[in-house]
Amino acid sequence: MAALNTLLLLLAALAIPGLINRTRALLAGRKGIRFAQHLYDVRLLLRKGAVYSPTTTAVFRAAPSVTLGTALVAALFVPVGDLPSALSFEGDLIAFAYLLALGRVALILAAMDTGSSFEGMGASREALYGALVEPALMLVFGTLALLSGYTSFDAIFSGDAVNGVQLVVVLLLAAYVLVKIVFTEAGRVPVDDPRTHLELTMIHEVMCLDYCGVDLAYIKMAEWLKTAALSVLAADAVAATCCPRWWAAAPLAVLVTGLSVGIVESTQARNKLARNTTFILTVAALAVLVFFTGYLLQLNIGLQ
Repeated sequence: MAALNTLLLLLAALAIPGLINRTRALLAGRKGIRFAQHLYDVRLLLRKGAVYSPTTTAVFRAAPSVTLGTALVAALFVPVGDLPSALSFEGDLIAFAYLLALGRVALILAAMDTGSSFEGMGASREALYGALVEPALMLVFGTLALLSGYTSFDAIFSGDAVNGVQLVVVLLLAAYVLVKIVFTEAGRVPVDDPRTHLELTMIHEVMCLDYCGVDLAYIKMAEWLKTAALSVLAADAVAATCCPRWWAAAPLAVLVTGLSVGIVESTQARNKLARNTTFILTVAALAVLVFFTGYLLQLNIGLQ
């Protein structure tokens, strides 16, 4: 069962970018690229060697592997519906959050290691947004732990740990916050635009300007895994309200993130950099509201 869980996570990681591209093309009224074009692009990158600047150190060379490794291990903590995850222990939701943070730190250090002012600027922005979005992520995890009484994803989404009609709204809001966090963590519109080529307005992409070949492929695959892990958690929260089964959570994760990101990128422009902090802090404020709503509901349930 754990093998099926891991397979579904990997399939979600591969399908979400394709659905985003197809949604954008459909809404723009054009043919667009094929669904699996991102897989062909990464396959091409994996066939190429890496080129390193003489100013860089081992930090720059190790960062892509660290980023991919942390994203992969973090994804192994996430269950798909009622399936058991490959890795699980009490408090693994904390390990999940800080594994993602470790991957971000590796890329930030690599960007600074190049000595480029552009990449250092992107690293500074990435560090700021990461620090702002982390409280929202931890509050959502705290809400899930509060409602279920467990600190392990496996136990939280076991099928009967979180129940009660009163908690449906809280779970749906928690899923909404997780989807909003995906926009920041994955560097998508309105926070960032992965299609831009203007260094002064880039955030995540500017940190990867000096990477090519297999290293760039590792970074892209890490982005897919991180997006899929957060998307599956959001889908698990939604599925827990009605049908906490893997066959409901897996397609829901792909559809919710793929369609929402594709629609937003087709209908909205990227925020000005000054508005990104407001956007992320609004998400954090909503996470605080969700946490206290869940706390009050649990208090009332305990009094009955």
